[in-house]
Amino acid sequence: MSAVMDVAKVTAKGQITIPADVRSVIGVREGDKVVFVRMDDGTVSLRNANLEAIRQAQADFRGAAEEAGIRDEDDLVSLIRSMRQERAAKR
Repeated sequence: MSAVMDVAKVTAKGQITIPADVRSVIGVREGDKVVFVRMDDGTVSLRNANLEAIRQAQADFRGAAEEAGIRDEDDLVSLIRSMRQERAAKR
């Protein structure tokens, strides 16, 4: 369900101030970046760029651990150790 949270005015330079309650909901603070996402229904969603990047990376890597045979933390540590050894051997 959609609900209007607040309204912001666009300046002559095309800038807006994101209302405090909206900043709180999407988790942005001063200096953070936001991303505008066009949805399939034509609406635009404002999101925290950092969180969006993390979500996208999670989606992109979903299933990769299983494909690589990583079942637990020990498997991950072994993989990292092996990769470091290979890199050191190439130097």
